[in-house]
Amino acid sequence: MIKDTKKTNYKITDKRLNTTSPATYEMVVFCHLRWQFVYQRPQHIISRIAKHTKVLMIEEPLGRGIEEEDSANLIIINNNLHVLQPKVLSIEAIASLLPQYLKNSSVAIGWFYSASFSPLLYAVNFDTIIYDCMDELSLFKGAPEKLILQEKMLIAHADIVFTGGKSLYESKKQMHHNVHCFPSSVDKSHFAKALNGIEIPADVAHLKGPVVGYFGVIDERINLKLLNDTALLLPHIEFVMIGPLAKIEECDLPREKNIHYLGMRSYNILPAYLKVFDIAMMPFALNDSTKYISPTKTLEYMASEKPIISTKITDVVRDYSNCVRLIDTADDFAKNISFILEKNDRAFMRKEYKNILRNTSWDTTVDKMQFIINTFAK
Repeated sequence: MIKDTKKTNYKITDKRLNTTSPATYEMVVFCHLRWQFVYQRPQHIISRIAKHTKVLMIEEPLGRGIEEEDSANLIIINNNLHVLQPKVLSIEAIASLLPQYLKNSSVAIGWFYSASFSPLLYAVNFDTIIYDCMDELSLFKGAPEKLILQEKMLIAHADIVFTGGKSLYESKKQMHHNVHCFPSSVDKSHFAKALNGIEIPADVAHLKGPVVGYFGVIDERINLKLLNDTALLLPHIEFVMIGPLAKIEECDLPREKNIHYLGMRSYNILPAYLKVFDIAMMPFALNDSTKYISPTKTLEYMASEKPIISTKITDVVRDYSNCVRLIDTADDFAKNISFILEKNDRAFMRKEYKNILRNTSWDTTVDKMQFIINTFAK
């Protein structure tokens, strides 16, 4: 059985305000996603930047008891990358923690993934401020109304704005003079491991029917009714959902016998699960929260040479309609699954994937970002 060991590679310390030794950092990142959550855009980009830059990444507050003092967990990913998990009651309260962790009051780069951190724009003297907008977070379920105003504030202070897709780029370029589009990319060699002899994980090895699989966060962006209805139409097909739940409950999930929820699996072993997929799916709902998304998993599925079926997400339609099968309804979904299993042209698919993957990688993305930063840095 394949073991998931990714989470054991971190040194975690709980530092109180009066015992912390400040360190010197060249970049401070503010991120709404936790480093040890699903491995996606922030982890890919920041881990590469940290190869040559000392980085402190600050997550959203964990919260604390009313009677407790403000404190934080400091996670040492490696010598150049530290992650701070504040135990405070609000994002604004993080400002009082920073002197305990930042030796330098001036930092070369402030990198923001969420406008919710905009109250901290003045907490540190940043030479250059970057907003890497990977999602339209104001449209997500439960987003606070003030997030729109906070984003306007962040964009007004930003020197550079990056976007995680073309739809986001078209939206943000109306708001700032220096916007650059960097769609989701891929670590091709990692996901190509699904093509070799790696072992299939035990929790999917027993599945007898063809497997249609998904990995990623399972939240309001997933069309659960579409998944349920398609599973009913194809009882001989196994539908595998890999990933944590967010902003929905267990009771919201359809429970057909041929739908399997495996929970979160680490980035390290995703290729082993992809190996068992006959088809990879992106059953996204078409709603406000998916209006601007550019799914990272599209290219990851391609790197493992899996046929892909997706609902009509704008950036997927625009960039990949020649090789991703696009569907609207459960009937469409079922027909396309049957077609792929019976007579899909895999040679054409592989050729198109190869052409797409030739032009993108996370290494290339970060190199281009670094060039822009060096060009526009103050």
